[in-house]
Amino acid sequence: MVQTRRIQLISWLLIFMQVLGLDALTNSGDYGVLESLREEWENVPPNWSGTDPCGDPWDGIECNNSRVVTIKLSSMNLKGELSGDIEALSELQILDLSYNKDLTGSLPQSIGSLKSLSILILVGCRFSGLIPDTVGSLSQLVFLSLNLNNFVGPIPASIGNLSKLYWLDLADNRLSGPLPVSHGSTPGLDMLVHTKHFHLGRNQLSGEIPAQLFSSNMTLKHLLLENNQLTGKIPPTLGLVKTLEVVRLDRNSLDGSIPSTLNNLMRMSALFLSNNEFTGPLPDLTGMNALNYLDMSNNTFSSADFPLWFSTLQSLTTLVMENTQLEGEIPATLFNLFQLQTVILRGNKINGTLDIASNYGSQLKLIDLQNNYIDSFTERPGYRFQLILMHNPVCQEGGSENYCGNPQENFGYSTLQDNCFRTQCSSDQIPSPTCKCAYPYTGDLYFRAPSFSDLTNTSIYVSLQQSMISSFSQHQVLVDSVSLSNPKKNSDDYLVLHLQVFPFGQDRFNRTGITTIGFELSNQTFKPPPNFGPFFFIGESYNHFEAESLSETASLPVQDRVGSRGSHKSIAKVIIIGAAAGGVILLVLSLIIGVYACQKKRATETARKSDPFATWDSNKDSGAVPQLKGVKSFSFEELKKYTNNFSEINYIGSGSYGKVYRGTLPDRQLIAIKRAEQGSKQGALEFKTEIEILSRFHHKNVVSLLGFCFGQGEQMLVYEYIPNGSLKESLSGKSGIKLDWKRRLRIALGAARGLQYLHDHVYPPIIHRDIKSNNILLDEHLNAKVADFGLSKSMSEPEKGYVSTQVKGTMGYMDPEYYTSQQLTEKSDVYSFGVVLLELITARSPIVRGKYIVKEVKQAIDKSKDMYNIDGFVDPTIPSSMTPISFRKFVDLALRCVEEAGVHRPTMYEVVKEIENIMEMDGMNTYAESGSTSASCEGTSIACGHPYSEESLVSYSGGTNSQ
Repeated sequence: MVQTRRIQLISWLLIFMQVLGLDALTNSGDYGVLESLREEWENVPPNWSGTDPCGDPWDGIECNNSRVVTIKLSSMNLKGELSGDIEALSELQILDLSYNKDLTGSLPQSIGSLKSLSILILVGCRFSGLIPDTVGSLSQLVFLSLNLNNFVGPIPASIGNLSKLYWLDLADNRLSGPLPVSHGSTPGLDMLVHTKHFHLGRNQLSGEIPAQLFSSNMTLKHLLLENNQLTGKIPPTLGLVKTLEVVRLDRNSLDGSIPSTLNNLMRMSALFLSNNEFTGPLPDLTGMNALNYLDMSNNTFSSADFPLWFSTLQSLTTLVMENTQLEGEIPATLFNLFQLQTVILRGNKINGTLDIASNYGSQLKLIDLQNNYIDSFTERPGYRFQLILMHNPVCQEGGSENYCGNPQENFGYSTLQDNCFRTQCSSDQIPSPTCKCAYPYTGDLYFRAPSFSDLTNTSIYVSLQQSMISSFSQHQVLVDSVSLSNPKKNSDDYLVLHLQVFPFGQDRFNRTGITTIGFELSNQTFKPPPNFGPFFFIGESYNHFEAESLSETASLPVQDRVGSRGSHKSIAKVIIIGAAAGGVILLVLSLIIGVYACQKKRATETARKSDPFATWDSNKDSGAVPQLKGVKSFSFEELKKYTNNFSEINYIGSGSYGKVYRGTLPDRQLIAIKRAEQGSKQGALEFKTEIEILSRFHHKNVVSLLGFCFGQGEQMLVYEYIPNGSLKESLSGKSGIKLDWKRRLRIALGAARGLQYLHDHVYPPIIHRDIKSNNILLDEHLNAKVADFGLSKSMSEPEKGYVSTQVKGTMGYMDPEYYTSQQLTEKSDVYSFGVVLLELITARSPIVRGKYIVKEVKQAIDKSKDMYNIDGFVDPTIPSSMTPISFRKFVDLALRCVEEAGVHRPTMYEVVKEIENIMEMDGMNTYAESGSTSASCEGTSIACGHPYSEESLVSYSGGTNSQ
């Protein structure tokens, strides 16, 4: 009541000030709420002073039309409770108070009055009490994350009313009672058919999992119920939710048989059923071809021979079946699985001879068979994995072999520093990966269900680091670098990584930088590579903010300098000052308005002149005005100068779109300019697509767009100049460059990394749609760069997994599944890339005289022979430089990529990992460049370095065969 009266008083005071001429930009009611929060909380930002949080912006506060719409204050070390007065912020859309461990008390019931709220994030605080049922009144809510608090009591059934909810995370609290489902007029979680994430683990939820909770209408991706007190059977209806990718039901008291309907979940990548009380036969999961991680340990299944269906799970990386009553011998085919990394079968009744054939999977790192009945082991030289056979008969007769000893675990990882000069930092600063001393923002990343188990593979951490840097860059978050360290699995089988984020251009972050990074991680704006699965972040309080100006700080009342309570006293001073200044302001007001109007007019005119798309006609075929990120707008006169008036000597190719010219910037950098024919409207949409897509990202294996020209009737794209042309030209002999086996492996790896970047590290993901050897360019070191994005499609709804679109692409490379279904997926690019891999082996075009290379190789293959019986297809220039095992693995990978059904193809992440493994077999460094190579064009009549001809970076329409 007192707080409400104070807000009313403040509102009247602000109105009075406006009469005096102090026209604040902040709604008076909104200011009153923020003033209430400033009184309630300790350690608010020092610039929370004055009476105009919108006009004179307060840290963490964002406004729109004088109304407060966003409060982001993560890791601010706030202390206090959340005032019920917050209900007056009727336009508030985002509230993020994460990682303030001294925010306590209960959530006010009045929070349900925030009818515009779409994002509510309170991760890692210490709020307690019941979750108010008024949360169910937040009809616009999309993201609800209350994990890592001390909430108790039941999950409010009213959450079922949140029809727009995408993300629900209530994990790591002390919630109890059953999972609520609807009945009569009472809502329940079963009504959340559009929600993708149920993260409810590590609570005290009890009772059975209701069969009604699941239906075929749901679009759920992650069901996380681990570490609760749930009982009863898994309802067969779980198999109706065919969108599920991760299910964690481990560490409960579930019993009975596992329903056979689980093998309907064809998208499942991780299934955790361990540490329950399941009985009956092991479930047959044949057909779950996307399954990476399976753990059914510590249950009392019926004794049974080792199931053969394990060996059919082609995507399996991790099999954990500890204490599950398995018996008999392990079939050698299990270890042949392409992606298998870890097999843990401790405490079973496995017996006989252990035979691991020499063609075991190249990613295999650990086989743990302790406490079984194995009496012999067929040992072969050259094994590169760890084998543990302690407490088996084979080790109980004085065996001294390595596999009979205690396992050693001594792996550690930390992001490596760049090749830079290492400086000595002060005692409280930390050197960044770029060798700069700074105060990083730190915390821990928790990955709840990673699809891999080999923590010694450093490339997974490199991919995560690169993904994070890319995400920060894409969302204009200024950071210098990030460092990851100390990977470990905790007792819940979460992968934990310590994170340090370093500031850009200074040695510490300001408050806006911290809240921006905190929100990027708490709101899941950052998307890690898919193999990391669902995650959360726990940020630490940041205590190294940039010092505020001494003069500004000195002018504030003491209580405002430290951000503590009692700041209402400053209001009286503000009123006195305002009254005194009012007369003066009234006298100069007209002058200010005149000057402002004049400046506004000038600014508008300047902006109009500088807008390269001021004349863009969105009603024509070119579509809406492009949304650009970081590319330069060149004038026609500039490009005319750089190409010597588009002279013939700089002409390097042409296509249906027009001509390509080489140019030189004032700093001597070479560029390639694609110039559309004057007045041509062909390819306007593709022109716009390339600008928008290429301006969004930067990666060493993706061609860089430097700029564009749109004016005087011209449409031109400006690219980095790639001197060694396309892969097609090198394979055909046109470029004069000889590609031995190792160079081909490096090219395959570079192109795969570029394509994986588009799929996994760009949001929304990009499907290239025209991967072919013409669109893979080679720089001066023969590093591959993916090019030509004229046909690319953005996955605007990534959760669907596909884009329905007209079929376009190049025959021979085009995915037959896409061709027939018109549903474009990331696996369509994988198929095309598989054809490129076959080109690298054969140096043949995909279709020659009516014969299709994919069909020809599949028909000829005989895996009993060293070269798989395809010697006649292999480019004669490479056999002398390759090893048979790396060749066979490469062919296996290519054939997996060109499987007819997309679900049987690997992801590009998996393709990258396998190529890296193949290179390691040949003793190659997967992160080294190919090395300089001659740029000569001997034996060819074309211009050296012709990357943008008709068959490379082609016309705006893609220059491809369309159907």
